[in-house]
Amino acid sequence: MPAEAAMDVGAAVAEDTAVALNTRSLTAGQRLALKYFTVAMVLFVAQMLFGLLAGIQFLYPEFLYGVLDFNVNRMVHINAMIVWMLYGFIGSVYWLVEDEAGVELVGAKLANINFWVLTSAVAVVVVVYLVVQVGPGKQSTIWLINEGREYIEAPRWADIGIVVCMGVFFYTIAGTFMKGRWSGISGTLVLDLIALAGLYLAGMFYTTNLSVDQYWWWWVVHLWVEATWEVLVGCIMAWGLMKTLGARREIVTTWLYIEVALMFGAGILGLGHHYFWIGTPEYWLGIGGFFSALEPIPLVAMVVHAVYDAGRHGFQSSNHPALAWLIAHAFGNFLGAGVWGFIHTLPQINLYTHGTQWTASHGHLAFFGAYATIVIALIYIALQRWRGDVWMSADLPDRGWKWKWSLILLNVGMMGMTIALLIAGYEQSFIERAIGGSTWAAFFEGQTQPWFVQGMQWRMIFGVVMTAGLVLLLWDLLTIGRGETRPAKEVHDPAGPSGAIESGALSRAPV
Repeated sequence: MPAEAAMDVGAAVAEDTAVALNTRSLTAGQRLALKYFTVAMVLFVAQMLFGLLAGIQFLYPEFLYGVLDFNVNRMVHINAMIVWMLYGFIGSVYWLVEDEAGVELVGAKLANINFWVLTSAVAVVVVVYLVVQVGPGKQSTIWLINEGREYIEAPRWADIGIVVCMGVFFYTIAGTFMKGRWSGISGTLVLDLIALAGLYLAGMFYTTNLSVDQYWWWWVVHLWVEATWEVLVGCIMAWGLMKTLGARREIVTTWLYIEVALMFGAGILGLGHHYFWIGTPEYWLGIGGFFSALEPIPLVAMVVHAVYDAGRHGFQSSNHPALAWLIAHAFGNFLGAGVWGFIHTLPQINLYTHGTQWTASHGHLAFFGAYATIVIALIYIALQRWRGDVWMSADLPDRGWKWKWSLILLNVGMMGMTIALLIAGYEQSFIERAIGGSTWAAFFEGQTQPWFVQGMQWRMIFGVVMTAGLVLLLWDLLTIGRGETRPAKEVHDPAGPSGAIESGALSRAPV
């Protein structure tokens, strides 16, 4: 090969590598965010795999019995979901904080140490989940193995560690905004992070009264999600719409404030639809059933308003995959948390559906639609910057088939599982509650009915469809933008704060 040709090939390879991974152009917070996103996707895979195992065991109880029991698979499945979404939220906030504040991340080295401490603790807890779940319950097991509380089974040392890590996270984010620029998004975000750590404390003590104990347990299991997570998602959504669509700041900020206002009413009062079942007064059923459906409305309105406004100005989008997932989030949140929550928690219906697969139907769609989708959207925004602010709009080299089909398969798979679980839950409600009167005999009879069994079979089929979508998603995340040389389409927030600093202009503090 002639020397000139060899030099041309070498230059092309170097250029492609620079476009593929442009890590040096990232800020300290952005590089830290990539670490959180990476762990989030690993835990997403774990959640999916253990969910498939639990689904198989629901149909064939003897599968892996005595090796990896259903209760362990279910526990890892649910806890992996909670932790990977939490990692995704932390990564999203670290990705946007410097851009929103206009200064570099405060306490970057401490934040990096915090990441490794949290990740090491999560790894230890998962190992304990898998290998140490059988034996006598003692006071020491609460601290070292399992607290025995459904959905928050982590041992006490891990609970304390989570709060400490959230405290460090709060310090770095609040410190960055205090050093830099404040906005409606940043103010809401900082206040929400206080509640994010504070509400978790409600699950770290016991009372001798079962109703009181369950009351505080619900504050973690449901209000932690319905209040702090919803507002956190609203902040991320507002920033994401400005970056992908050039949405006007006053539009997204207005709807964010409405979301906060509804959180105080809808989120806290909506929690009441659980209270009646733990011994509190009957009026909580009606209050909780009505208000729990209101929370997702402002986020849908935020997206619809931003898209409409963008349409009036030519509808320019800098990142098609991210925008598609933001829209999927808005309507997934509305359907899963809003519509499915409303039809399930109305008092007249909840009397029969509480604790059946109807609950699982609502839970699956709500968590995926409200939280998984927004994390995926932010990962696409991060990838575009990581590739060097390359083109990720229309006319991608492969026509974007991977991200489009992953979007379709993941959402179709989730909707299929949701409908299948709804049918199974309907059969349970009819046989176990309406006819059988909630007896143990009715419970077992309900799970042998054809509609219930077929519903669980279809749940398994759509779970496989969703797994295929996850494989495509991971493939696309690893390859999208590679070799792309066109710069990203520029979109601007015409009402953005003065003196905004581009991400690439911030100093590159080491992480």
